[in-house]
Amino acid sequence: MEIQELKNIMRESGIVGAGGAGFPSYGKLDKRMETIVLNCAECEPLLRVHRQLLRKYAYEILEALDIIAEAVEAKKVIIAVKGVYRKTIEAVERAFTEKKRLCPMEIGALPEIYPAGDEVITIYEVTGKVVPPGKLPIDIGIGVFNVETIYNVYRAVFEKQPVTYKYLTIGGEVREPKTIKAPIGMKIEEAVKLAGGSLVEEPVYVHGGPMTGPLVSGEEVITKTSNAVLVFHKNHLVVQNKKRKNSISMKRAMASCCQCRMCTDLCPRNLLGHPIEPHEFMKAATSGVTRNIEPFLNTYYCSQCGICEMYACMQNLAPKSLIASYKMGLREKQVKPMENPSFTDVHPMRRERKVPMKRLIAKLGLTAYDKEAPLTEEMPMASFLKIPLGQHIGALAKPEVAKGDKVVTGQKIAGAMEDKLSVSYHAPMNGEVWEVTEHIIMITEKVHG
Repeated sequence: MEIQELKNIMRESGIVGAGGAGFPSYGKLDKRMETIVLNCAECEPLLRVHRQLLRKYAYEILEALDIIAEAVEAKKVIIAVKGVYRKTIEAVERAFTEKKRLCPMEIGALPEIYPAGDEVITIYEVTGKVVPPGKLPIDIGIGVFNVETIYNVYRAVFEKQPVTYKYLTIGGEVREPKTIKAPIGMKIEEAVKLAGGSLVEEPVYVHGGPMTGPLVSGEEVITKTSNAVLVFHKNHLVVQNKKRKNSISMKRAMASCCQCRMCTDLCPRNLLGHPIEPHEFMKAATSGVTRNIEPFLNTYYCSQCGICEMYACMQNLAPKSLIASYKMGLREKQVKPMENPSFTDVHPMRRERKVPMKRLIAKLGLTAYDKEAPLTEEMPMASFLKIPLGQHIGALAKPEVAKGDKVVTGQKIAGAMEDKLSVSYHAPMNGEVWEVTEHIIMITEKVHG
């Protein structure tokens, strides 16, 4: 398949990165892409969705990878999967033998560490190449896609199906942890009911993983980038850490930061030679001395993985949150990062400083929740869906329906903006359009005659 044809299919099918920031996937297709990496790291604790999908749909996912490899003329495909996911690896190995592939494919074993799913970390683990700070994987000839994104490509190319639902793990304080298939736009509290409901009164929801996912209300909705909803008691350590106020965190840092360097010594990007040093940022930010602006500019190279804040710091300080605040301030003032930042070789102690997943789970108080979450393919019903039109990086999709219109599952309800980075959106169920604005489309299953 030609690259432009595949781009058009992916754009019109509404395919974005099924996790992270939601970059429109067609925008990644580039003939500089010599190596394609399928990311099955399952980066965050408690999540199960990627390993489950790759295990169940290994053949389909390899088919889609072949199509992409043909379009971009890639020379190699690496299935980056943790070695502990043995059943998933076995499924991939079986799929390797079922059909001769257009592009050479191999398995790249990842360690059971956090954050193995950070694409810069994933790339280094399976190729030995370092993405320079401020650069993209494509700058070194690599493209990274996660498992569900590629499965969505298969459905779009071979089954002519757009993205209308999302697989995600429901875990934490729920009766039956499971990975569900939920229509995009379903309320989070409704999704939690599909896992038997909450075990605690006044539950707190984390939309995503415990390290990087934000706290949200039950009224928020499932999007194309949702990988998990985790339910916690309001007093759980993860919740308390996420509720911290930056004003208080700054005062605590001013009083307590002893420059022990643990935040920097365990920083995954720093260990690859990137110029992000959380301890130097903390010293500069808490001293009020701004003659040296380098620690502030280097916040651009922070991946926001949270190790410094939720694992490394022995005084429970919040470098990640403070770095995020400063980075946002720099962007608002249109301060750009350095054009050619200096970076060093991979740290000789990197192997010894990797963060084991089991140890991280224990430190976060998540061991009791580290359970199997079986995948279910049953598509739940929803009485009402609220579909944001900006679930992706780039321009908002343009509504193509009006209030009162009848829609059917898979029908396009918002189109990608022409000549801009954008994707289309489709109805996840039959129903009636309840409301349309520039930012959202609401659909109800009740159709009025």
